[in-house]
Amino acid sequence: MPHRTLAEQKHKFGPVIWLRVGARNTMVIQSAKAAANLFKNHDISLAGRPTTEASQVYDYHKGSLALAPYGSHWRVLRRLVTVDMLVNKRINETGFVRKKCLEILQLWIEEEASKLKEGHGVHVARFVFLMSFNLLGNLMLSKDLVDPNSKEGSDNDWNDGVRWLDPQGLKRKMTRDLGKALKIAARFVRQRMKDKQLGGVRTRDFLDATGDEPAKISGHDVNIFILEIFLACSETTSSTIEWALTELLCNPEKLIKAKAELTQVIGPSCRKVEEGDIEKLPYLQGIIKETLRLYPPIPFLIPRKAMEETKFMDYFIPKNTLNPDVWDDEPALFKPERFIGTKWDCKGQHFEFIPFGSGRRVCAGLPLAHRMLHLTLGMFLHQFDWELGGDVTRGNIDWKDKLGITMRKSEPSLNTWSNGRVEFSCMFYHLLFTSSALLDPPEIIEIGSPSASSGPKGWPVLGNMLDLGTMPHRTLTDLGHKFGPVIWLTLGVRNIVNSICQGSCRPFQEP
Repeated sequence: MPHRTLAEQKHKFGPVIWLRVGARNTMVIQSAKAAANLFKNHDISLAGRPTTEASQVYDYHKGSLALAPYGSHWRVLRRLVTVDMLVNKRINETGFVRKKCLEILQLWIEEEASKLKEGHGVHVARFVFLMSFNLLGNLMLSKDLVDPNSKEGSDNDWNDGVRWLDPQGLKRKMTRDLGKALKIAARFVRQRMKDKQLGGVRTRDFLDATGDEPAKISGHDVNIFILEIFLACSETTSSTIEWALTELLCNPEKLIKAKAELTQVIGPSCRKVEEGDIEKLPYLQGIIKETLRLYPPIPFLIPRKAMEETKFMDYFIPKNTLNPDVWDDEPALFKPERFIGTKWDCKGQHFEFIPFGSGRRVCAGLPLAHRMLHLTLGMFLHQFDWELGGDVTRGNIDWKDKLGITMRKSEPSLNTWSNGRVEFSCMFYHLLFTSSALLDPPEIIEIGSPSASSGPKGWPVLGNMLDLGTMPHRTLTDLGHKFGPVIWLTLGVRNIVNSICQGSCRPFQEP
């Protein structure tokens, strides 16, 4: 896991590490100080995105909010999300949709549990994924799209030096799988338009908003955009809830504390958790923050590309470059209490903790994700009793994570259902496809050459690719301890700068 390998290298090389991965130089930034410097002072110059062979299939990168080049078209896409779909006013107006989806999720869990024999578990992560998918279906297309009765890997597109060989078949797989996925998205859109013509759609949704920009966003772009929102948002929500429940079941004293807070604020379980309750539930908020700290949905934020020559912390970052000690109190432990009484949030302004990124490219879905994570976990804890089943303990649970489009558990935690209690079985829900263009280190920037030795030397041709391992976000952290908060890597033919600390981050935003 390259994210873990880099985390280990931080102890040896410091928070700024230089690597060569293939023919690509990469700087890895692994401290809050370096990250703060990066986002506050250089956000606009490093707001670009690299273009890979896989991302160009079906012109995906042009219609993708995550991968589109920084410019006027990207601003149109961003505005559609932040103004027409996920602005606070619009989110408030669609509270009834979230309430309905959570009620249906509760029914799914209850129905599944009622069918089980003792010793079997409920696949909670799967149901959360489907609920999230339907929530987005209602916000974007005004309809539910899936039900529980109705499944590839972490490929690599870094080595541009041998792109014409396509040795891993990524472009070939993207052509096949992305084509299928786009057809599904197009079918959703056609059905939605048909329903509207028949008078079956009465509320304004995202598709209506895209109709206001016919000259700026094509039908193909709409299909790509909708597909991206569905896949990214559904997977990140389910993986975060899965990790949170796993930690709580292995830390029963924290589970008891969370349920006691819910009972005190909300009362008997007959009343459901509502959005207005979230601010009154600091411990629940701490659980979500601690889960995001330990298990960020995307440990490698999407790589950035330098759009102009940049000087960063004594490093010269040429045009066309990618940009890929706070937690002293037992940082490896699950400890929601560390957030109680602090102002730290995950909205991109506290650089010790940026699971959704920061600056112009901060995750557009953050406001909706914030509400849904708290509501979903709150509902699970308030409406159900949970316990580990059989001989399962914290000591024998497999805690390994696995990188795909998000960071999931490598092996599910099996829990049983008995004596009227709902217990859960963590599982993966794999997306239709995964491209390395959607996998990115803490904050990665493609760069030219370092002004000083600040990372592992790397291997001929491969550069630092082998140094990252299978858990790159943890590898980067370890590299940061040796090289400092900014690390240089070479991945393929691209130079990458990775920021691992708060101070380096503050410079990539406008003052």
